[in-house]
Amino acid sequence: MEALLIGYKSCSTCKKTEKFLEEKKVDYKFQDVKEEKPEKDQIKKLYEKSGLDIKKFFNTSGQIYRKLNLKDKLKDMSEDEKLELLASDGMLLKRPILVYGDDVVVGRLNIEKYFEK
Repeated sequence: MEALLIGYKSCSTCKKTEKFLEEKKVDYKFQDVKEEKPEKDQIKKLYEKSGLDIKKFFNTSGQIYRKLNLKDKLKDMSEDEKLELLASDGMLLKRPILVYGDDVVVGRLNIEKYFEK
C-alpha cells in the first residue's frame, strides 16, 4: 500500500520523516505544500478521517500563523472558515501529515509512534 506524505521539501522534520519511512520500507508519494497546495476538500477529508480537532492541523510555530495572530482568532472562526484558511496557504498546515490506508497521522513523532505499534 502506498502512503501519502504531505509536507514541505525544505522542512527538516519532513526530511526526518521521509528517512524514517524509507527505513521502515514504506512506499509513499510526497505532496509538497508549496508546489501542490492541498485544496479545501482534501484538508476537510484529512481532518474528518483523522478524528482530531481541526486546530491540530495548524502549524502553530509557523511565521504565517503568528503574523496573522491566529492563536486568538481561531476560537471565533467556524470550521468552514478554518478550512478555507488552511487551504489558502500550505505553510499554515502542520506537517508532516501521513495518509496510510484509512488512517491520517499528523506530526513526525505521531507518525513514528504509528509504525512502532
